[in-house]
Amino acid sequence: MMFTECYRDSCSAVALAARRGDCRLLQRLLRKGHSVDVKDNRGWSALHEAAAGGHAQCVRLLLSASDSCEDYVNSTTHNSETPLYFAAMNGHLRAARCLIRAGSDLNKMSNDLSSPLFAAVDSGHKEVVELLVSEGAEVNGRHFISGWSCLHQAVYKGHSEIVKFLVSVCSLEPVDEYGITPLFVAAQYGHHHCLEILANAGANVNCQAKDMATPLLIAAQEGHLSCVELLLAHKADPNLYCNEDQWQLPIHAAAQFSRISILEKLIPVTDRECNRGEGKVSPVYLAVLSGQAESLRPLLREGYSPDAQSCREFGYSCPLDMALCCNSRDLGSDFHQGQEIVKMLLAEGAHVSLATYIFTLNSRVPEHLSLILEYAGLPKGEQLEALVQAALDKVANASCWLPKLLKAGLDPLRFLQQRMLEEAESSILNFFLEFINWKTLPSILLRILSQRRAEGTWRPHKHFECVPDLTHLCRLAVRATVGSDALSKPSFVQQLPVPALLHDYLQFNDISSMYTFKASSNQESDN
Repeated sequence: MMFTECYRDSCSAVALAARRGDCRLLQRLLRKGHSVDVKDNRGWSALHEAAAGGHAQCVRLLLSASDSCEDYVNSTTHNSETPLYFAAMNGHLRAARCLIRAGSDLNKMSNDLSSPLFAAVDSGHKEVVELLVSEGAEVNGRHFISGWSCLHQAVYKGHSEIVKFLVSVCSLEPVDEYGITPLFVAAQYGHHHCLEILANAGANVNCQAKDMATPLLIAAQEGHLSCVELLLAHKADPNLYCNEDQWQLPIHAAAQFSRISILEKLIPVTDRECNRGEGKVSPVYLAVLSGQAESLRPLLREGYSPDAQSCREFGYSCPLDMALCCNSRDLGSDFHQGQEIVKMLLAEGAHVSLATYIFTLNSRVPEHLSLILEYAGLPKGEQLEALVQAALDKVANASCWLPKLLKAGLDPLRFLQQRMLEEAESSILNFFLEFINWKTLPSILLRILSQRRAEGTWRPHKHFECVPDLTHLCRLAVRATVGSDALSKPSFVQQLPVPALLHDYLQFNDISSMYTFKASSNQESDN
């Protein structure tokens, strides 16, 4: 037998009669001298049974039959629950009144630190709550491990009528061990009516928990729009910082958890210091970090900078770098969301640093470089030269960046260096040679090609043995005249005095279509 289990029939005959509410049987048993004090394996007596079942007449009979009424009425179970506790928990008003008249301890705590009043509040029994309070029950006591008051619990359960009663008789600002007030609980769980009662009663809408979180922050985080609107209407401060580092505001929570309607409410009332302020964090970062393109859209639309500020909290110099890094790590279901975020930042004019260009050269996501070049183009001057050198340091990955850089207008002659010819994979080397006059290479480079061919590390196309045809030489001459950058732009090519049929040819599109490179590895193939 498991003595920790409770068997319903392990109680005495008196307790069983009390459980059933059978007053006649109970009277007969008492007249025969049966004891009212026998407890079952839970520590329940007959009085506990009668109180739990709400059998007020049985309660009176048992109390009158006990040798010491005051001791009996306050007898406890193994969990330290009194008969009044069970009557209150189950909403039995008459039974509770009988027990109170007999001297029941109104504030006796159970092992889990719950009082009769707390039990009645938890179960939503308003009349019992009113009775207990009128008889002097402690309304501001701390219960359970968390230290909640009765008002906390009433709000948590959404018992608005009990909340309405309690605010008139108890403290409005009790705090649990985390510094959380009942109003904070209402905001957290979205109990709008309870929140309204508390706010109208004068509870502090700008209270802060020990971690500095505010009701407005938690309501924004949990997506309770009506609570956010109510808090703002009662002068909740959207610019009250909610962490020790002084950067987190309710708008950050709305952005992070994609609470769009709430975000749109907070944008007009939040100070723009967080936009680019030193030591602050733009909510743009939170939208990017959580992969929430829908959050990013209204922020950018309402003027938040796509560049924000350097963010030491997250270790990124700008939101674009964060977006690229996060998207490179997450290639799962949120990948397309990450790509959309990168596009949005670039479309809004996000600054692309040299470090960003270099990062995309060897990214796990080749599309990043394409997006950067599409929206920002190539860097200029010394930065362009630095990009070329960085690319040459990654020749093994040239299949990912060379086609994209050439299409964006980078002069292929910048890559005509020994390292390219020595280290490039066979197919990418063939691709590269298509963009130059392979018959006029310097002798040192020709020797490199000859040696690689002899070693079998380069498999040249047959037409490389011949002089390039005249049309190819002509387009090389055009490129030398107007520049690779200009020739990469369709709008420029369309203005040249040449037939429209030659536009694609002048942009070397025929070569690009001849080669196919696998973006996910260094092993490419050409057609």
